[in-house]
Formats: sequence, structure tokens, C-alpha cells
Amino acid sequence: MSTVLKKLILLFAALIIAAASSNAMAQSIDTINVSYVKSPFNLQIMVMKSLGMLEKEFAGDNIGISWKEINSGAKQSQALAAGSLDIASVINTTSVLLANAGQNPVKIIGGVSRPCETFAIVVRDDGPTNVAGLKGKIVAGPKGTVLHQMLVAALDGEGLKESDVKFVHMGLPKSRTALLAGQVDAALLAASLVIKSKEAGARVLTTAKGLVTPILVSAASQKFISEHPDLVARYLKVFRKAMAFINADPEKAIAIGAKEHGISMQDARTLYGWAGFTTHLSAEDISSMKKDVLFMKENKMINTAIDPASVCMPSAFME
Repeated sequence: MSTVLKKLILLFAALIIAAASSNAMAQSIDTINVSYVKSPFNLQIMVMKSLGMLEKEFAGDNIGISWKEINSGAKQSQALAAGSLDIASVINTTSVLLANAGQNPVKIIGGVSRPCETFAIVVRDDGPTNVAGLKGKIVAGPKGTVLHQMLVAALDGEGLKESDVKFVHMGLPKSRTALLAGQVDAALLAASLVIKSKEAGARVLTTAKGLVTPILVSAASQKFISEHPDLVARYLKVFRKAMAFINADPEKAIAIGAKEHGISMQDARTLYGWAGFTTHLSAEDISSMKKDVLFMKENKMINTAIDPASVCMPSAFME
């Protein structure tokens, strides 16, 4: 860990202590609004909610927890800006970067996972046998996402461009339906949709592994972090407790995830193996996010470059 990063972490810790000593932060809030994001397989969050871990942490302060089911990263960013959401439990780094590019100061407070194997390009069994075979084919998926970025990276590895395929913007469930119906040649899918598609006779052409690194994080608005640094620190403490619970009894934790997703234990174990859980970011993550910024600029999603380190709080790097 660099000297600068150590100093930032110590500064953050000092701010928390100062806030706690004044005891003003906990008194000014009676509910913490936290997003509940199950997909792709955010086991830490499912465990936290199922076991009431956050509720227990803040019960002594008469602070309640209101879980908000908001899956979209963009919608979470909007809710953080509006103040209707305090902590985005799971949001992708692309959404965080886009928010800051739009003058919405959303800050990363901790890591969640790097689910590289969860994201995939899926084809029917009679479809292309390799990425090069996608040339001239119709590919469906959500534009401007890590899945879109994965497609571009996969094509680039074969000397192809996005213009060499017909990319159709489509949500994940519709992409899967279109693929199985023979309306498109390939679909960009994630998590349980990949498993269900394989069960229906489709196959994975490639995953994101080695192409891009999807990074899921926890985030909050700069305003909430400034006003309630103690609450942010305690949220992260509970998150780490949930991760410790998973490590101590993975089968019990996986059973919680299976129930929440409505899938079999076998499928839940598969998603668990793909998850790539973490509690913090690394220098490699910052490098990966810099590539994401270039991708967004090239696709005219942002106009100016953003330094990924600037959207991260020191707590995001704390193990």
C-alpha cells in the first residue's frame, strides 16, 4: 500500500472518530435507505438482509433500515442524487463513472465482487463456434454496459469491430428470449440467465474473463458520506461481517442465496463459484476502470475523461 493511500485512510478514520465523538450524525437520521440488489449473485447483501444484520447494528440508535429494490445502476445513481437512497449496496463502476461525468458525485465506499465468469456471450447450439464466427451476425444485449464492453473486447481480439456485427440494444431477459426464439444469433447475458439458457440447449461462446473486469461496488453520495461518515463506516463493518459469515459457513450462505433467487442449490453453488467476492478495491481495479473510461469516451457516453481514483473514498481500499 502506498504512503499516500495510507495517509488517506488515516484521514478518513480521523473524520469518522471526530464525527462519532460529536454524536451528531446518528441523532440526525432515523432511517438508512439501502438498495437491495440480488443479481448477479450478491451473496453478502442477501445474507445481510436475510439475517437482519444491519437492523441489529443500528437498533440501539433507533435507526431503521429501509431496503429498496433498485437493480439499475443508473436508477441507483439518480436515487442517491435525490436523497431517496443513502447507500447503493451493489452498483457497477460504469454507473458510478457515468454519474460523476454528469456532475452527480457518487463515491465508491467499498468493493463487492469481480464476477468475470458471470457475464457471457451466449449462442444457440447450432450457432457460431467462436467469436470470429459472429461476423455478420445479430447480437442482442444492453448498450453501454460491461456486457457491451465485453463484446467489443472479444471482437477486437479477433481483429473485428463492433460494426462487423449487428448489435441490437435489448434488455437481458428479452435478449435471452430472442436468442432461444432464433431472432438473434447471440445474446449478452449474465448470472442465472446464462445457466437457464444452457439448460435450454444454448452454450457459452466466451465469458468476460480475460476480456474485461466487471467490478461491483458499494457507493454513497458525497453529501451522505460527508454528513454521516460514522454510518458509512458501520455499514462497511456489517458488510465485512456478512463476508465472514459466508466464509465460515458457505453452504448456509448459499442456501440463503438459492432461496432469494428461487434457484436450486446446484445452480446457486455455480453462481457462488463465479462471483469473485471481495471487500475492497485494488490498484488493478483502478487500471481496469481507466479502460472503462476510454470505452465510454469512444462510445460517446461521456465527453471528458474521469480519473477513477477521484470517485473512490479511502475506505474503498481498506481490507
